Amino acid sequence: MKVLFLTDNFIPETNAPATRTYEHCKEWVQQGVDVTVITCVPNFPKGKVFDGYKNKLFQKEIIDGIKVIRVWTYVTANEGTVKRILDYISFMISSFLVGLFIKTDIIVATSPQFFTAISGSWLAFWKRKRWIMEVRDIWPESIKAVGAMKDGYILKYFEYMERKMYKSAHKIVVVTDSFKKYIIESHGITEDKIGVIKNGIICDKFIPKEKDEELLEKLDLKNKYIIGYIGTHGMAHALDFILKAASKVTNNKYHFLLIGDGAQKKNLMSLKKDLNLYNVTMLNNIDKSLVRDYLSILDIGLVNLKKSDTFKSVIPSKIFELCAMNKPILIGVEGEAKKIVEDYKVGKGFIPENYESFESNLNYMYNNNISYDFTKILLDYDRIKLSKRMLDFIIN
Repeated sequence: MKVLFLTDNFIPETNAPATRTYEHCKEWVQQGVDVTVITCVPNFPKGKVFDGYKNKLFQKEIIDGIKVIRVWTYVTANEGTVKRILDYISFMISSFLVGLFIKTDIIVATSPQFFTAISGSWLAFWKRKRWIMEVRDIWPESIKAVGAMKDGYILKYFEYMERKMYKSAHKIVVVTDSFKKYIIESHGITEDKIGVIKNGIICDKFIPKEKDEELLEKLDLKNKYIIGYIGTHGMAHALDFILKAASKVTNNKYHFLLIGDGAQKKNLMSLKKDLNLYNVTMLNNIDKSLVRDYLSILDIGLVNLKKSDTFKSVIPSKIFELCAMNKPILIGVEGEAKKIVEDYKVGKGFIPENYESFESNLNYMYNNNISYDFTKILLDYDRIKLSKRMLDFIIN
């Protein structure tokens, strides 16, 4: 079995889409599948090509048995609607042209932006092969949710293309039950065409450890109660609310640690300065090999998104990384994600962008010596099991 996988994010990028695709494809290779990934040169989120790579027309490498082909794209930072669309379109065209010359039995194209899906559908037509659409984000709904684009002809065209992709795909893989329900009810797709393969974790990569004392000393955070966020600083993540909340908390032991880059990083740095926040430390992206060390020093892991009905259907992968490190979660996401955290009793949920709810739940976690058991959630969301389930769904 030969699988051609199209994705504009792949390792060594460290965001959730890159990690999910890599870990699934790695497991498929171990199951005997011949996997080729077409992607772009690593550059997310700053829009700067990683050291050791060049933005060339075509380059090959093999990563853990996965044949990786990197194609030229218009490289830009994860900010600015027009530039990002140019980035997406360039990958759509480059991946299609290169994909024409790759032998495959089945094509998988992954969102969140469905220009990749368009490339997958084109390849399926010209190569006379079936294609699978993996939906990691309801796009363009998520664009409207963060206010990145106003309602109009462009969005209506995107919505038209969205419906077209759902109908042309042989099967659809989604990451939440809510996504499946939305596609069935809003686009009339039959239930048996859609498989739910949620995000998860390979626990071996996030083995719990004691707090890294050297790191605490380096960051001057000893004897602090650390509420930490590691990830993209984008429009969807409402980290401006977290900074404003940090300016209001009365417990002087609380310290907020925000690590990462993204479209809103500059604005957040300016806001931190304007608010004169001494209880917030903001760092740029860290090497993936250091993530475990930084997670170890957290007392609470923060998962946060803007208040929007659209985000009630998402399940951030940070939830599972934090659980693998045995870190309780304070989650500001409504819907499925909050239900998972509270049903498995691995943290507390607050109303997104609501300060009273945020502080009361934070204080509750601080003041109560709660015993958290992360065993069951890690068994249920084991990514190796999930990757095998996805393979079975797309080939059978």
